[in-house]
Amino acid sequence: MRISIDKDRCIGAGQCALTAPKVFTQDDDGFSELLPGYEEALDGATVKEAVRVCPVQAISLG
Repeated sequence: MRISIDKDRCIGAGQCALTAPKVFTQDDDGFSELLPGYEEALDGATVKEAVRVCPVQAISLG
């Protein structure tokens, strides 16, 4: 599963990190980023929920 984060769209709401804390975190500016080694923690349902709850649709799956 390929996860993309549109940094230009992200507003730092943090819903992804709250929903899938083993996959997403927030950088020093509060914007979403993938955790190192996130591939090992992937849970398709949880990641899809994180994509769904993003208020600006900054996360996409490919």
